[in-house]
Amino acid sequence: MAHSTDPTIILGGGFTGLFTALHLSKHNYSQPTLLIDQQERFSFNPLLYEFLSGEMQDNQVWPYYKEILKNHDVKFLQDTVTRIDLDRRQVKLASGLRYTYKYLVLALGSTLNYFGVEGAKEHSFAFRNGKHAVTLAEHLRNCFCRVTQTPDPEKRRALTTVVIVGGGSSGVELAATLADILPYWYSVLGGDPQEIRVVILERDTKILGSRENNQNSLQDTAQKALAERNVPVELLLGAKVYSVDPKRIEFQYQGQFESISTATVIWTAGVTTLPIIKELPIPDDKRDRQGRLHVTSTLQLPDFPKVFAGGDCAAMAENPLPPTAQVAYQQGYAIARNLKALSEGKEPSPANVKLRGTLMKLGLDESAAYLQDRYYFKGRVGHFIRQTSYLELLPTPMYYNLKSTAEWLVEAIFQQYSTENNLTGVGAMSRH
Repeated sequence: MAHSTDPTIILGGGFTGLFTALHLSKHNYSQPTLLIDQQERFSFNPLLYEFLSGEMQDNQVWPYYKEILKNHDVKFLQDTVTRIDLDRRQVKLASGLRYTYKYLVLALGSTLNYFGVEGAKEHSFAFRNGKHAVTLAEHLRNCFCRVTQTPDPEKRRALTTVVIVGGGSSGVELAATLADILPYWYSVLGGDPQEIRVVILERDTKILGSRENNQNSLQDTAQKALAERNVPVELLLGAKVYSVDPKRIEFQYQGQFESISTATVIWTAGVTTLPIIKELPIPDDKRDRQGRLHVTSTLQLPDFPKVFAGGDCAAMAENPLPPTAQVAYQQGYAIARNLKALSEGKEPSPANVKLRGTLMKLGLDESAAYLQDRYYFKGRVGHFIRQTSYLELLPTPMYYNLKSTAEWLVEAIFQQYSTENNLTGVGAMSRH
């Protein structure tokens, strides 16, 4: 049984969860608020590529929740949710703690979908948070260091070959970034940049073949940009992956079984609903085909009006939108507004969530921006629009002074990024 002193609990500190909490605090929400996430740091995923390359620093892209929330009336708890009881209004955590909530926000996100591919989960890298970016960068540096001590040509090729599974926006952005920065990283160690190989394996016959499918100009721009990186990205379209192990990836391509020797496979081929969301007593007719929870126009569960859901674990049948950062941010605002309304005895209002455009990083100084289904920008203009759009959403300016933000704006947007820059993020390497 819930009591008036029970908190509003937000499960998941991604865009929807974090910005729900921040908007509640900003608008003087009267109820105690508890944000729970298994990580201690927030990952601004659209800018992880900048973090990997060294264009941005960890305190901008991967800040600690306690730092973000230190001036807000929100309690943060690092823990893992193990059970959600919607009937009793309780959540159980891995630590053994159990909370009863007055209102609940489900913003737990999703998990990678490996589609049953043998060895994919065990032997491929993820790229979904700051920790993944650090792990990947350390691995690639280690591979390049090992090359200098490896005379065998085939083993050298494996160490300098990166295979990305998935040609959606994440795979394309990551491939473009790596194809620009890896030649520099390798040359610092005395290697020949032309030894670097970056490959995308995509099961579809084209890249960006899902939500971006109706934007042919974006597909054309992306494909051209991939071919023009410091090392051209190889596209193997219509490839079906069968297995991954520490030394190679096996796949079918143009009717033939093939393999690529590689020490680095990165999986960006898709996501699926978390088991804890699948386990909720919500029937299939109130979920979409991926198992995401149907929500009303006010982002509430139809049978549990004190429960809201957003981000990757929710779907609005009458207004289906891709699970992007901009959508999740707007959902966080709408959920916070409706929680405040309920706490004041008012009726919640429909969420006005719109996809305002597609922003895509296509290299160190190149991006594409497709806005409001009307305006299309590419190159440095697109890069400026993408960077400033995401800068507006960064939670870090809430606790970093305006001067540092302005400095970043000048240095990171108006100056040309190049391998001659003194990079400062996770991708930074000193000259020898």
